[in-house]
Amino acid sequence: MIRELEFIYLPSEHEAEKASNSYLMSLVAIVAGLPMPLINVLATFFFYLANRKGTYFVRWHCTQALLTQMSLVFINGLAFYWAISIIFFGLPMSPFFVVYLLFAIGFNVLEFIITIYSAIQTRKGIHVEWWFYSSLTHTICKERV
Repeated sequence: MIRELEFIYLPSEHEAEKASNSYLMSLVAIVAGLPMPLINVLATFFFYLANRKGTYFVRWHCTQALLTQMSLVFINGLAFYWAISIIFFGLPMSPFFVVYLLFAIGFNVLEFIITIYSAIQTRKGIHVEWWFYSSLTHTICKERV
């Protein structure tokens, strides 16, 4: 699920800290925006914008953190609005909703754990690639020549 790789060069302390902060940004945003799934992706997006011209190591991890948050916004958004529809608009609660809610909770817990792990490892200068997201990140984030 996660691969640890070493870049050709060892990132500086400053680079490792910025790359680690890209993952931490989503965790901090959870505190502020837990009921609203869009807050986390916006916080991560603004951090990405602030660092998109940084070194490849920083840009790569900002991009991977943004992609993970974008997938979470869809999963959490559907669960949130489905729950709102049940509570306020009288939509009947079905077993599908319960299963989806359990899936969303499990996905969020797993993402939370992997995000903490990635932030710790990246802070040490270790390059961490998430399954599925790393290939997208490599496609989006190119190393400048």
